[in-house]
Amino acid sequence: MGTYDHRRGPTKVGARRGEDASWLPALEPEAIRQAVHDNLRNLGVEVLDVINLRLMGDVHAPTEGSIEREVTALAELQRQGLVRHIGLSNVTSAQVAQARKIAPVVCVQNQYNLVQRGDDALVDELAEKGIAYVPFFPLGGFTPIQSAGLSKVAEGIGATAMQVALAWLLHRAPNVLLIPGTSSVGHLRENLRAGEIVLTDAVLAELDAIGGATRGHAVV
Repeated sequence: MGTYDHRRGPTKVGARRGEDASWLPALEPEAIRQAVHDNLRNLGVEVLDVINLRLMGDVHAPTEGSIEREVTALAELQRQGLVRHIGLSNVTSAQVAQARKIAPVVCVQNQYNLVQRGDDALVDELAEKGIAYVPFFPLGGFTPIQSAGLSKVAEGIGATAMQVALAWLLHRAPNVLLIPGTSSVGHLRENLRAGEIVLTDAVLAELDAIGGATRGHAVV
């Protein structure tokens, strides 16, 4: 898990907070341009290293639809030197392909974890193209039974459930990058230790059984 200068990014555009704190679409080209300029001003920088275009989709799942207009707006900001790299969030494989015809895409940020495996094929597809995959909600969508199973596996190898969930993601594919949230230094250190965990084939099989999947992907 690498580090980056939080003043330079990555950050997101494509949504804004409503008066009730809900997320609302802000995908008009002018809204995207304004959001980029707001980030530059608020962060006190002249260029954003990575800007992620967040599609609203269906809460935490993407929905199909053209994103040509939105990506074109970001590509223009990139040509102006305000954005170095473009990423996408909450998108489908077809939307990634469409975006790449307009500008290079360096990362995709979607919901994905041990039990939320809808992006299995996309993870592998992006790995072949050298595009980073950044999963969010590493424990999102677990049932009580699945959580109990994960905790049992974690206890068996002397780790926490979160550490094992993060370790599984790191083992999933070489292009997976993690951005787990944290509210304390202690929690940060706990998350970092996930990178030191070695998952044996037997443990990986147990974890995949929790997720209801068969292991057809490469482990690195």
